Amino acid sequence: MPHSLPALIVVDVQRAFDEWEAAGERRNNPDAVAHIAELLKAFRASDAPIFHIRHEGTKPTSSFRPESSGYAVKDEAREQASEPVIVKRVNSAFIGTDLESRLRASNIGTLVICGATTNHCVETTTRMAGNLGFDARLVRDATWTFDRIGPDGDAHSAEAIHAMTLSDLNGEFARIVTTNDVIASLAALRQ
Repeated sequence: MPHSLPALIVVDVQRAFDEWEAAGERRNNPDAVAHIAELLKAFRASDAPIFHIRHEGTKPTSSFRPESSGYAVKDEAREQASEPVIVKRVNSAFIGTDLESRLRASNIGTLVICGATTNHCVETTTRMAGNLGFDARLVRDATWTFDRIGPDGDAHSAEAIHAMTLSDLNGEFARIVTTNDVIASLAALRQ
């Protein structure tokens, strides 16, 4: 019997992204971390499961190396003692971790996914969640990404990348939702 409450999966809300911004990288969705904090508050109030994902960089130049300042979690998304932190070394939170076995052991069928970045670790985790048979819900206003240069030298805005990623995932791998949708759904489950 599936768990009646969804699990919140908080992907890579780490200080490295603040450092990227301070160095001049431009991102979209400036309210994403505030929305993640709202989701954490709602899930905690509902006693719903929360899993924190941390990226541990393995390349010498990675902003996410454990000894670097960028590895630390942002204050707004800090875990509580009862909330597991799962460390990954690749884009997907399911590869090289025990996330799937923890979810299956708790009979959790629905995953609410948020964090950073939309088109990297959030997308990869969401795709795998869908492929593994979970009812994945990606929270569009609780994730963000950065401007990028494509292989042909074309500039792509963070907004366009974010929108395309959501379009790619919608219906095939996940349902795209908002923070308000999730909070309303949790409130309805508690009644």
